[in-house]
Amino acid sequence: MAKDKIKIIREEMLQVAETVAREKNIEKSVVFEAMEEALQKVAKSKYGLGKDIRINIDQDNGNISLFSYRKVVESIDDEEEENQILIKDAKKIEPSIELDGHIKERLPMFDFGRVAAQIAKGVIFQKVREADKSRQYNEYKDKVGEIAIGIVKRIEFGNIIVDLGKAEAIIKREEIIPRENFKNGDRIRSYIYEVKEDSKGPQIFLSRTHPQFLAKLFFHEVPEIYDGIIEIKNVARDPGSRAKIAVSTKDATIDPVGSCVGMRGSRVQAVVSELQGEKIDIVPWSENQATFTVNALAPAEVLKILINEESSKVEVVIVDDQLSLAIGRRGQNVRLASMLTNLDIEIITESEEADRRQEEFKLRSSIFINELDVEDIIAQLLVTEGYSSIEEIANQEVTELEKIEGFDNTLATEINQRATNYIKDQELKNLKIIKENDVEEELKNFEGLNTKMLAQLAINKVKSLNDFADLSTYELIDENEGILKDFDIDETTANKLIMKARENWLITDNNVKDV
Repeated sequence: MAKDKIKIIREEMLQVAETVAREKNIEKSVVFEAMEEALQKVAKSKYGLGKDIRINIDQDNGNISLFSYRKVVESIDDEEEENQILIKDAKKIEPSIELDGHIKERLPMFDFGRVAAQIAKGVIFQKVREADKSRQYNEYKDKVGEIAIGIVKRIEFGNIIVDLGKAEAIIKREEIIPRENFKNGDRIRSYIYEVKEDSKGPQIFLSRTHPQFLAKLFFHEVPEIYDGIIEIKNVARDPGSRAKIAVSTKDATIDPVGSCVGMRGSRVQAVVSELQGEKIDIVPWSENQATFTVNALAPAEVLKILINEESSKVEVVIVDDQLSLAIGRRGQNVRLASMLTNLDIEIITESEEADRRQEEFKLRSSIFINELDVEDIIAQLLVTEGYSSIEEIANQEVTELEKIEGFDNTLATEINQRATNYIKDQELKNLKIIKENDVEEELKNFEGLNTKMLAQLAINKVKSLNDFADLSTYELIDENEGILKDFDIDETTANKLIMKARENWLITDNNVKDV
């Protein structure tokens, strides 16, 4: 090639590399790698597609070096003959060469021609596009969890395509706040919740309904949150309608709720405006679940709260005239409170609780009257003192029973003895049922089941460990149809028992395989 033509090529390469790197915001080295690969493809079309040809472009002056490489071997492979050289011949060219090394031979530059130039151009653009996509993905995958600000580019089937400047993102229809309207050219803020790598480029998913969008808005509006003095513990949202956010601080001199509200509500109002008027309850967080639940149900006033920590269920007693306030429109207030506390909250009124207590009182009294053969007043005294089962009375010390008003040692001893005899009689009856139904030893020895439970299972045709393992949680403890519905077994415990029983299936399967 003529020197002046080579010079032009060098200058053009340096200029192209500089321009593309700047416009696409990628390293110049990436552009040069693309150029080298493109020229290598063109060179192979001239010197032979099977040849090992490598090109190097000096990034400082644009000089192009073109070499063919041949691997040093002991014997030539017919399929790789043009890319191999025997070691004895290689030693003549380069005495210090070793096996598996390479002999490189400089090749003369050539006129690429119009077709070759187009091929090179296509490869370069393809490589640059790939590098640009990779850069965009790497840049935005680290921004998941942040707020993005962009311009509405277009709207497709209810989805909003957002121009973020360096990439495009999408807000799906379900991630837009209800009754929210945007048009092309509108400035929009949203939350980056997912970034996926795709052949067409990174897929960036935005949301305005995500709970963490609200949290991030407070992060930017409240300096104490930004500085880490106040912590956002949890967020629950009904997008566009209402939200609850739980906040706390270890600094006793700071009111976390007041700080989030701001002077005359300026801080919270800024967030409300961004969320199209969404009402926001700022709730003080507490380590005490009961206190936190009470706070979460505000503005309703709670009279009493009962928490079952194992099942994460909460029963909340409310004054009758505050029921609608506690539940909220379409159950919104209690639903958001449940989401905020991660508890299953059941709301009942004071009168409903009183009726329930009265019903329980009657039921327990009736059991004591019938099974212990005592008078109404004695049964009622036992229930009033907190005894809920005959087992509790049988296991109680006589001296403790004596403390009940109207009881003396003789009466306390008699009641305790009757309860003990009842338990023994029930045990004998249960053992008889277990024996008559031929309950297998493996089930009888299964940890977590007592004699009373085994008898109930036997009545319902559950006689082996396999029978028990084949049950569902619903079949075992459903409040209406569960075999063990009358026993104090929560869902978690029931699941553990069933899964433990199913371990026997794995053991059996392994034994079959071993055989």
